[in-house]
Amino acid sequence: MMHQMYPQVAHNYTYELNKDFNFSAAHAIPDARAGKCQRIHGHTYFVNLTIAGDILDDLGFLVNFSTLKQLVHDQFDHYLLNDLTHFKGKSPSTEVVAHTIYEMIEAHLATLPHAPVCVQVFLRETPSSYVVYRPRKKEQSHG
Repeated sequence: MMHQMYPQVAHNYTYELNKDFNFSAAHAIPDARAGKCQRIHGHTYFVNLTIAGDILDDLGFLVNFSTLKQLVHDQFDHYLLNDLTHFKGKSPSTEVVAHTIYEMIEAHLATLPHAPVCVQVFLRETPSSYVVYRPRKKEQSHG
């Protein structure tokens, strides 16, 4: 696993959890403006999720690390992203994949009674290219 320092997110939560993992997938950007990326090609994507919250569950977890990996890895690893329902009608660019991962994680977090939130998705597509997705501050409010 690549060890990396990730961009920091300003928040006022008590706990911050970061989970790193990777998945291998192929995609194509279906537009001539994408140049050679319009052809099917693959990447080993590296993901860092930043989850924050004020309350731990009964096991003392903000979120179980293995659950976070399963939510994304099992759905994307060794797939052609263009074929997945998450990307129907969308170009599976790194930006769109990062936002989709955020939505998947937030959907799970919304089911947890202690209300953790995803504050950042870092998605590296190549050694020299990555995207950071952060929800707008109003989506991070907690009460």
